[in-house]
Amino acid sequence: MEWTKAIEELRAGRRRGVLVTVAAVRGHAPRGAGAKMVVAADRTWCSVGGGNLEAVAVARARELLGTRGSRPELLTVALSDKAPYQHGVQCCGGEVTLLLEPLPVAPAVAVFGIGHVGLELARILARRDLDLHLVDSRPEQLADERLAVLADAVATVHVHHVPVLPELVLAELPPGAHVLVMTHDHAEDAALCDAALRTPGLGSIGLIGSAAKWSRFRRKLADEGHPDEAIDRITTPIGLPGLTGKDPSTIAIGVAAALVATLEREAEGADGAQAAADPGRVPAPGAPS
Repeated sequence: MEWTKAIEELRAGRRRGVLVTVAAVRGHAPRGAGAKMVVAADRTWCSVGGGNLEAVAVARARELLGTRGSRPELLTVALSDKAPYQHGVQCCGGEVTLLLEPLPVAPAVAVFGIGHVGLELARILARRDLDLHLVDSRPEQLADERLAVLADAVATVHVHHVPVLPELVLAELPPGAHVLVMTHDHAEDAALCDAALRTPGLGSIGLIGSAAKWSRFRRKLADEGHPDEAIDRITTPIGLPGLTGKDPSTIAIGVAAALVATLEREAEGADGAQAAADPGRVPAPGAPS
């Protein structure tokens, strides 16, 4: 179906959209319940009936794109010559209720270092709707048989084997990507922290390790010219303070839980902005209130 391909296209291009579905019909209408359309900022796919109905739906969908919220909403449109709209008259005589579901861009997370903890973390994060980037300088850590545990991933998994200068991957990450540094080599970790602070547009930056490791890193980052407020962007140790176990799965659970909390705060922030911009809004412009 074309609408499913449209969603896949938006996902692959990391573009936002809105899925519009005819949820219910009373009387006569151009399309029956279940008809779908996908709306992006610059184009649409499929149809929920054309005419005024579709114009109202597209206008409201693009308003939702502007607020960057993720809350779905219902929109009811009367198709009567007694209900004029800014887009004209559609006199089928029925009433259509549309469900508008925002299709946000999936969060991006990059894990640098797919060792024991990194692989356990990847297994957990792969159950989320993410763009998950796995980066390691050691080819054996990214071997197909080792990553087979991610075969049923919900996430879209991107594997980066970078034998030299894995920090170059940072520039390839999408805007807002969250970075977790946990490689096998402290020198590699230090280079990644330095490069992450120099890469604009990243989300959170987390570093695995002890207080002694961070003390050395902090001095080194300061010596390389990073101001304190920039260095403070790096969170270490990562995970949940209450989890004291040191086995890889326990560490990974704590790191994943802390990251998911960050992702949820981001989503709530977007929904809060949507609510502030449009409190209690259900009908679209020109639709009956």
